[in-house]
Parts: sequence; C-alpha cells; structure tokens
Amino acid sequence: MNAKTKVFSLLITAALLVTTTVFGTMAYLTDADDVVNTFTVGSVAIQLDEADVKLDGSYETNHDSRVKANDYKLIPGHNYIKDPTVTILKDSEKSYVRMLVTISNASALKEVFGAELPLETYVEGWDPTIWVANGITNDTDSNTITYEFRYKDTVTAPDSNVILDDLFESFTIPGTVTGEQLAKLKNTTITVVAHAIQADGFTDANTAWAEFNAK
Repeated sequence: MNAKTKVFSLLITAALLVTTTVFGTMAYLTDADDVVNTFTVGSVAIQLDEADVKLDGSYETNHDSRVKANDYKLIPGHNYIKDPTVTILKDSEKSYVRMLVTISNASALKEVFGAELPLETYVEGWDPTIWVANGITNDTDSNTITYEFRYKDTVTAPDSNVILDDLFESFTIPGTVTGEQLAKLKNTTITVVAHAIQADGFTDANTAWAEFNAK
C-alpha cells in the first residue's frame, strides 16, 4: 500500500502589544493618547492527495474523491494513474514547497529499470520546469531511493486554496518486464511526502530547506 503524508510547516509570529502613552501638562490643560499595535498570527498549511484508483485501473475524476493512498495490481505493459498533488490552504503565507518521493525495494527496481533509475523511465506527465528535480538519495541500509522535487516558485494563498500542478500523472510497467522480474517488485511502496516552509526570512530556497532539514 502506498502511503502519503500530509506535512504542515507553521510560521508563528509572536503576538505583541506595544502601548505608547504621551502626557503633556500645562497650567490648566492635560492630554493623553494611546497607540496600540496589534500583530496577527500567520501560518503555512498544505494538503497532499491523489486520484482514487481502483484495482482494475479505473479512477475517480472528482476532486472531492481524492485519497491518501492506493493499491496497485502490477501487470507488464500497463499504465497506472498516480498524480500526487499539493494544495496550499487558504490564509497561508508565501512559502517554498517541495515533494520527496521515496521508493522501497530499490535494488530490484534497478534490475528492472536500470542502475541509474531515472524517474522519467517509469513516470509520465512530469514537467521538470514546474517541479524541478533537486537530487536523488540512495539509502543502501533501507534499500530505498528518494527523489526531491521543488516547486518552481514561492506560493501564497491569501484568499482561497491554491492547487499546484501534479508532480506527475501516472507510471508504467514496461511490457518487456518478465514475470520473474515482476515478482521481485512485489510489496514495493512509493511514499510521497510534501513539505512547505515560509519564504519570509530566507534569502533563497536552499537556505530555507537547509534550515528545514536541520530541525
């Protein structure tokens, strides 16, 4: 079963109250004036989901029917809908957004798709100018491979939810895959995690994500 994780990165501005009182005194006159500054609280909130795909390959097109996870019955030569999509929720501050795609059973996948395992060999609909690839991490201890993608621009949602372009639209099992190779892919999982972090206070995305990773 694929797992998806909804991730929230909160930007909190401390509430402050500043009061300035000015007194002027003359023989028969007095005056007083208060100045109060009120600071509100900002936030960054996101939602991650994908189309609801049935085991027969059909899927729901209604956005309200989207889900957090799907099961797939893999068959050589078949294409499967998978469209991880991030929504920036209303009232969110300007933020950087990224997605991490982690695939288990990496050694078997490399046997089937090639040692380099580039994403474009098995997914369709990925636009690298929108979701910019930012490196691949191989973890031999957990036998996983993780791809990082960063959204091309900062995003803000002051008035309503903002739905970003999906990361990709589907994946395909090549028709050349043998039954023996396919058996090695059994129980393989694809985990997609979305992150958002405030843009304010950082000089660029690299600085922001370095801070995020350090926490």
